[in-house]
Amino acid sequence: MSSTPEFVIEATGLTKRFGDLVAVDHLDLDVPRSLVYGFLGPNGSGKTTAIRMLCGLLTPTEGSARVLGHQVPGDASRLKPHIGYMTQKFSLYADLTIRENLQFIADIYSYPRADKRNRIEDLIERYDLSAQRNQFAGTLSGGQKQRLALACAVLNKPELLLLDEPTSAVDPKSRRDFWEKLFALANSGTTILVSTHYMDEAERCHRLAILDHGRKVADGPPSRLQASTGMSVIEIATEQTYAVQTELKTLPQVRSVTQLGVRLRVLVPEAISEPLAFIDQALSSAGLQGAATLVQASLEDVFVAVTQPDTPLDAAA
Repeated sequence: MSSTPEFVIEATGLTKRFGDLVAVDHLDLDVPRSLVYGFLGPNGSGKTTAIRMLCGLLTPTEGSARVLGHQVPGDASRLKPHIGYMTQKFSLYADLTIRENLQFIADIYSYPRADKRNRIEDLIERYDLSAQRNQFAGTLSGGQKQRLALACAVLNKPELLLLDEPTSAVDPKSRRDFWEKLFALANSGTTILVSTHYMDEAERCHRLAILDHGRKVADGPPSRLQASTGMSVIEIATEQTYAVQTELKTLPQVRSVTQLGVRLRVLVPEAISEPLAFIDQALSSAGLQGAATLVQASLEDVFVAVTQPDTPLDAAA
């Protein structure tokens, strides 16, 4: 039987307070090996604080965590050689070239001298930086800086890669290319924990935790979460979008109304057994017109549903 732990990250009751502010509130987390695990949440939801505790940079106020079998923060010095960490803000040296930044990181990790040059050249080629290898990092585009930061984060071939909103300052094509690199890393055995506030990125993750005000309010594969929102999702096609939206928002049964062009997307609890009849009756009573249809929940619908008061969602794999 293999002695390799099933979970790369195991956290129980992980909590961080800054004075009266509870940044992370009793977070339980199990991250399986060799997949992309996402933290989804708005700014201020506790994603960065959680990641910093998991890599040993912050001491929890309560709770405990084991990362790659090491207790954090107590055993952080033994953990750090086995992880890579990419911060939200570009934090490499602007006045060093791409090659020099990689050489500096290799020296920090005491990378074997005999292999260092080949490793650096491999990363420069793999992350499409060959043409810029002698360019100062401060003059790179957003996408190039992102690829350089990722190359530095994986230089030591980490078992676990922690990424804090890594694509917040790049264009859609660069984001798509970046995610292709992440899947290649996961396919080679690297476990990746990535925080994001982009719904399309969250859908790419193998598994996902949604954080809200420091608490985990959902956990599971995106498809499973979408299938178990506890809400009926109704789209309404209408030329009276503003009037219909205004009317529906007055109804206590309606949890959310979002406009998408000439359509409205409405969430009502599954406890309402006939949601289409409910919507039709509401529109008719207000003298409004619209064609309502039931649709599949999106990840944005999941996020709206689980961040409502008293509606936790846990979809086990």
